[in-house]
Amino acid sequence: MALNLTINTSNPPLAALLTAEHVKGSVQVSVEEGKDTQLHVSDAIQFNDANSISRYLARVAPALGLYGANLMEQTEVDHWLEFSARCLCGPTALSEALGGLDKALSLRTFLVGHTLTLADLSIWAALKGHGEWPSQGKSFTHVNRWFSFLSSQVPFTAVGNKYASKKAPSSKSNVPSDDKKQDVGKFVDLPGAEMGKVVVRFPPEASGYLHIGHAKAALLNQHYQVTFKGKLIMRFDDTNPEKEKEDFEKVILEDVAMLQIHPDQFTYTSDHFTTIMGFAEKLLTEGKAYIDNTPPEQMKLEREQRAESKCRNNTVEQNMKMWSEMKAGTKSGQTCCMRAKIDMNSNNGCLRDPTLYRCKNTPHPRTGKTYNVYPTYDFACPIVDSLEGVTHALRTTEYHDRDEQFYWIIDALGLRKPHVWEYSRLNLTNTVLSKRKLTWFVDQGYVDGWDDPRFPTVRGVLRRGMTVEGLKQFIAAQGGSRSVVNMEWDKIWAFNKKVIDPVAPRYTALSSSYVVPVSVSEATEEMKEVAKHPKNAEVGMKKIWYGPRVLVEGADAETFSEGEMVTFINWGNLIITKINKGADAKVVSMEARLALENKDFKKTTKITWLADTNSAPLVPTICINYLPLISKAVLTKDDDFKEYINKNTKMEEKMLGDQCLLSLKKGDVIQLQRRGFYICDQPYEPVSPNSCKESPCVLLYIPDGHTKEMPTAGSKDKSKSQASSKAPASTPTKAASTPAKAASTPAKAAPTPTKAASPPAPAPAATSASDLFSSIIAQGEAVRQLKVAKAPKDEVDKAVQQLLSLKAQFKQQTGMDYKPGMAPPTSAPAPPTTSTDSASCPFTQVTQQGELVRKLKAEKAPKDQVDVAVKQLLALKAEFKKLTGQDYKPGMAPSAPASSSAPPPATSSSSSSSCSSSGLYERVSQQGENVRKLKSEKAPKDQVDAAVKQLLALKAEYKQVTGQDYKPGAAPVQKAQAPVQKAQAPVQKAQAPVQKAQAPVQNSPSSAPAATGLYEKVSEQGEVVRKLKVEKASKDQVDAAVKQLLALKAEYKQQTGQDYKPGLQAPGSQAQTQTQSSASSAKSGSPAQGEELFSQVTQQGELVRKLKSEKAPKDKVDEAVKTLLDLKSKYKTLTGQDYKPVAAAGATGGEDKNRKERENKSEKQGGGGPGGGKKGKGDKANQGKEASGGAGGSGEGQGPKKQTRLGLEAKKEENLSDWYSQVITKAEMIEYYDVSGCYVLRPWSYSIWEVIQEFFNREIKKLGVENCYFPMFVSQAALEKEKSHIEDFAPEVAWVTRSGKTELAEPIAVRPTSETAMYPAYAKWVQSHRDLPIKLNQWCNVVRWEFKHPQPFLRTREFLWQEGHSAFATKEEAAEEVLQILDLYARVYEELMAIPVVKGRKTEKEKFAGGDYTTTVEAFISASGRAIQGATSHHLGQNFAKMFDIMFEDPKKPGEKQLVFQNSWGITTRTIGVLTMVHGDNMGLVLPPRVACVQVVVIPCGITASLPEQEKEAVLTQCSKYTTRLQDAGVRVKTDLRDNYSPGWKFNHWELKGVPIRLEVGPKDMQQRQCVAVRRDSGTKGTIPEAEVEKRLVAMLEDIQNNLFNKASDDLKSNMVSADTMEQFQKELEQGKIVQIPFCGGIECEDWIKKTTAKDQDLEPGAPSMGAKSLCIPFSPLKTLQPGQMCVCGKEPAQYYTLFGRSY
Repeated sequence: MALNLTINTSNPPLAALLTAEHVKGSVQVSVEEGKDTQLHVSDAIQFNDANSISRYLARVAPALGLYGANLMEQTEVDHWLEFSARCLCGPTALSEALGGLDKALSLRTFLVGHTLTLADLSIWAALKGHGEWPSQGKSFTHVNRWFSFLSSQVPFTAVGNKYASKKAPSSKSNVPSDDKKQDVGKFVDLPGAEMGKVVVRFPPEASGYLHIGHAKAALLNQHYQVTFKGKLIMRFDDTNPEKEKEDFEKVILEDVAMLQIHPDQFTYTSDHFTTIMGFAEKLLTEGKAYIDNTPPEQMKLEREQRAESKCRNNTVEQNMKMWSEMKAGTKSGQTCCMRAKIDMNSNNGCLRDPTLYRCKNTPHPRTGKTYNVYPTYDFACPIVDSLEGVTHALRTTEYHDRDEQFYWIIDALGLRKPHVWEYSRLNLTNTVLSKRKLTWFVDQGYVDGWDDPRFPTVRGVLRRGMTVEGLKQFIAAQGGSRSVVNMEWDKIWAFNKKVIDPVAPRYTALSSSYVVPVSVSEATEEMKEVAKHPKNAEVGMKKIWYGPRVLVEGADAETFSEGEMVTFINWGNLIITKINKGADAKVVSMEARLALENKDFKKTTKITWLADTNSAPLVPTICINYLPLISKAVLTKDDDFKEYINKNTKMEEKMLGDQCLLSLKKGDVIQLQRRGFYICDQPYEPVSPNSCKESPCVLLYIPDGHTKEMPTAGSKDKSKSQASSKAPASTPTKAASTPAKAASTPAKAAPTPTKAASPPAPAPAATSASDLFSSIIAQGEAVRQLKVAKAPKDEVDKAVQQLLSLKAQFKQQTGMDYKPGMAPPTSAPAPPTTSTDSASCPFTQVTQQGELVRKLKAEKAPKDQVDVAVKQLLALKAEFKKLTGQDYKPGMAPSAPASSSAPPPATSSSSSSSCSSSGLYERVSQQGENVRKLKSEKAPKDQVDAAVKQLLALKAEYKQVTGQDYKPGAAPVQKAQAPVQKAQAPVQKAQAPVQKAQAPVQNSPSSAPAATGLYEKVSEQGEVVRKLKVEKASKDQVDAAVKQLLALKAEYKQQTGQDYKPGLQAPGSQAQTQTQSSASSAKSGSPAQGEELFSQVTQQGELVRKLKSEKAPKDKVDEAVKTLLDLKSKYKTLTGQDYKPVAAAGATGGEDKNRKERENKSEKQGGGGPGGGKKGKGDKANQGKEASGGAGGSGEGQGPKKQTRLGLEAKKEENLSDWYSQVITKAEMIEYYDVSGCYVLRPWSYSIWEVIQEFFNREIKKLGVENCYFPMFVSQAALEKEKSHIEDFAPEVAWVTRSGKTELAEPIAVRPTSETAMYPAYAKWVQSHRDLPIKLNQWCNVVRWEFKHPQPFLRTREFLWQEGHSAFATKEEAAEEVLQILDLYARVYEELMAIPVVKGRKTEKEKFAGGDYTTTVEAFISASGRAIQGATSHHLGQNFAKMFDIMFEDPKKPGEKQLVFQNSWGITTRTIGVLTMVHGDNMGLVLPPRVACVQVVVIPCGITASLPEQEKEAVLTQCSKYTTRLQDAGVRVKTDLRDNYSPGWKFNHWELKGVPIRLEVGPKDMQQRQCVAVRRDSGTKGTIPEAEVEKRLVAMLEDIQNNLFNKASDDLKSNMVSADTMEQFQKELEQGKIVQIPFCGGIECEDWIKKTTAKDQDLEPGAPSMGAKSLCIPFSPLKTLQPGQMCVCGKEPAQYYTLFGRSY
């Protein structure tokens, strides 16, 4: 391989030259002088900086060891390369760097290892070229010794003498020279930066996951932190409570950790809210800010027109009064904002009195309802930067206009001034980096989640195979540049390839769609070990199997001929002796003989292969490649990204992989030979005992920055010509960023290309821009084909020259550069101007000035020159807009000036133009249909390509005729048509939905009625489509209706010049008359009718919601929904507006809101709760109101309800998931933890576990069980002893692999369960029957690293449990204990937690892996319609005894050994989650008294400021007396004496925590010698005489326990039914019930049931998304099985009634 190194003689790269000098004996490297330094490897690969060149040269000559002998040495080499670039050339003083270097060389001859490496070459070169080295070097003895020693060696002498004199010495400034930037791009110095004093910050908003644009910001900040040994602050910008989400804070922290960024400090903007508010008030009092209540739209208009607000000259007193309203969050306050008083006449829009504060009543995630006003980011940022000591604020250039505002705020407040330093944002092609748009993709289901490999998020690119090191190198290479460019993805992946290529092991996989067996009769079956990486022995060895039968890819086989010699990679040369083909001419099989003695591999085809042998079965593999989500490379500001969504972006290919793929783990990066790099997304899993299926190894393709086609189909010369003419569908395209051929298998150089690849004849002179455009596309394709076919260089150059010539002609004719993907140019006639001189045309002037600006930027001209040119460009654009009335857009057709009154076109001309555009529109539409049809039928690629080409040509022609892009559904327009002016009608305050009325289009009066009729038709057809979808009509019916709808919309647009929009008034008489009265009368009915219909729709909506919440039968719900849709349709027909659920017509929004609040309050308190006003008296009534206010309720007539974050914001019946999350956090049961899937159990929940422990311990000790503890770590050997057992747990096992920095000799598992940890000890302890039974139990934690979405208590990665393990001499004893324990578990649920359970046995499919049978208790959660496994008791039989040799001597048969019979049984903290979901309500947790940590809470009431101190003390004393008396009676009681909370707040607090009884004690109660008790389960309130408190409350607690159990039992009974047919079963299942059905017990049948029931899902939000599974075979079924009764599958006789349902 010949390499060409070009060097810049004025600044020669000494390190690269030294490396070239050392490797020239192994690699052919030619050195030439030129303008820029570059190592040319191929057309696609060039390196431009010294370090990259050195690395590459060292890697292509691995035998020399220049890159180190092992991974550790390679890491050290990388360190010194970085050191040479940063420390010897960066801002660090040379003496400091030399000090560190001197220390490292004190006991060394070479920097790394015992031989010369790149480390020595790069450091020597950096010092040789440093101007200060000769003067400072003498002070450092060891460095001087080392430098002198190297300088005496021949290569160093040769390079030093020849080139060092030419190298310009660097100045004493900190700005490094070009040679010394190397891998790290251009990092400009920070102004005023001092070593150790630089403070930077990274301020993300917690509203989404980090993408690589954020990664650039974070890594740039980290770069300056490290370079200057400074401080990095990570600050969450939480100024907007509506966007801030706590969940995103957690994922952002995880993303930052993934990027290996370690901030020194974590802060929140909200930490400074009080201070910021103080500064805001300072500006108000000093007259530098004012409060403005101007409506937002008007304010925006005033800012554009530079008009001052009416509030700008308010007095300080007026401002402070309005500010108080804002802080209080009043109705008038919410219409205001605070603005800075800067300069309304400024050319910088950001200085036109920007907003500083706005009023938002939304609670803040961290500060709650403390504030009603929040600062804007622009106001908070400079203040917090100054307060936190930030010295340098790094911001992207898009914030440039805001920099003056930043400094104004700093100066106005007299704060310390940080430096603002700009860099360019990262713009990548074919994607979006807006959080809003990325969230849309997730919500719409176009991607699998935020870590989807197609996403530009940090998680997405890492999952796709990007390494953190690759990402860092890419960001570093960009440096701190301010140039805004749209970057191709290829570049970022090319950096990544440099990281993974040296370490990725090479494996083989064949496409399973077409494999051909090859018989090699002489070969014997054997296995050899070869290197996983041909150039890096450190990667390790792999096993390769050889044998008499091997497989090759069919695409390779088709290129072979009999007698041909072919190189089988990692085997040698074989001669193809026979090729057998089938009737379809495809190769069926081949025969070959070995020719291993022939070592000539230069002229042979190299192929991959795999041995077909039972000794090494092939691994089923799926390779996935992704295309970009966005089809357009660069989206402009006016583009709607939704129009450019690429819907088919995932391509899967089934493969057969070699045996080595079995060992892959998730995240492993490999290279498949001749295919490219892949990352393991899902490791191979063998056949699961549950599903009876194996899971294939899933590999995701990692782009490597190349765009060449990969040689999968035979790399022989003849295949290339076929590839260029055929282009098989399997060959990935450039868009897919396909992998290039692996470097280890170079293809033979191609001879002269065939006709298909030869350069075309010179193109005829193009007569129009569109012709030139087509010629450029064709010529570009020809150049690509020549490069793919590796044609001679002169031919390629000739074709490139021709392409450049065509592009120059194109630019000359259109005034634009040709860009791939741009729209074809229109051959529009020149715009009418007063002068014929094109230079005077404003459009041409703007275009030419734009070109000048681009040229200046490309040539990196001085900033002042660029600024002047940009200023001139903006002036020309403004002039263009003034003349034409349109914004200038590149590529648009030049328009006639708006002021010029062009003569009206002749009627005939107009009509012919319209006719031709209509005809063209139809042709484009039909051709589009044709393309879609071909794609859906999977037609051959050439057919599809031809159809697409024709479609593009028609679209270009349409644009040429009309001057507009073709858009589906839009009517064809005439080219001369003026833009439609839109005008909004005034908003009618009395109406609920706001109407928009467009100004009439100028058409003839006679067309207005036709348009009105069309509007009606479109509206009616829309209703038809919606109705068909609701009724789930067949697809062809829906498609036909949609087609008709689109045709009507197109016709409507053609007549009116406007898009049809639902809710707009139909264009009627307003075409002639502009008055509001006639316009409204065209469509509206009487107000009374509208109000009546609105009311009917609202009531019907309520009915539908009620039916759904009550889980009414599906037919009832469907009927109600149908009625609702009909009513909505009538409402729309009458009013011309869609129904929107706001205040009813004629009513105010506030009244409707109060009505809803009263309903919610009534539902929440069950009619008789506190604040109801019926049972309370005196001050109790007020307390009740206060309580409801605290929890988010309000009394009647109190206005809008005051919301706090104490109560629940989600309802159980509406959003169970959110409700559950809020209950467990707000009731103080759970605290989230920074390890996903792990949670902190707070005392409130742990106390429930303690009650269960106490009860269960007491009961098992009665059975003779003893407690013990075994270690949490399990050896690999022990864990893998029972295969079927561990297979079930394998994906969930967490492994410890390292101690400190040392790898463990053998990985150690963290117990997923303890059978394998305990049973080796049992084997030691059991010798005789006298040692039995063993009955041990341990209370411990286990870890199961599930990959599903974790849920606190229900599914967590670590959980607490008890696990009992017993061993018996006889099966009967073991079987008896299984049921004894199961009864105890049932008692835990029923007696302690008041939850009824179904006892039964698990089916074969669901039983414990490795056991004989499993018994279970199953609970039911009606809110979700799902069951949940409560606890299990397993009989293990003798399976584990056999594996672990647990045997005893049989007393009946002396000398004979018998295996023991074993059980295991367990219950977990999942019980707490079940309890929460079964009993909890919309007020929070409801605790059964027997497990409640606090059974009664005593709350003093009526203590006001006016209450005498003596009475206050008496109330508190009485509370203490009640507490003592109840404690003596055995009641767990607590008195809440906190004086910083009101009684109402406390009521809600303890209701939320689920305390069974609340005891209220007030002064009036004491006078009447009584107290008030409120039950949590029912909300009922009653008075209790003081003397009977203990007796009555103990009885009440027992009644609450029984009431909760009875309520849950009724719930279970009504939701557990039986069914004898599949149809009936599915119907019941859809109602959210669990169903007992006749079942044969077969695993295949159970799989079928699950699959079948997964088809018809309830589509309501939050509904379960899985099929039904077996829960248990009940011990007490609802029905008895009849003789001969069949299973629901209808194939086998039923064995028993089995309980099925959807389950957690």
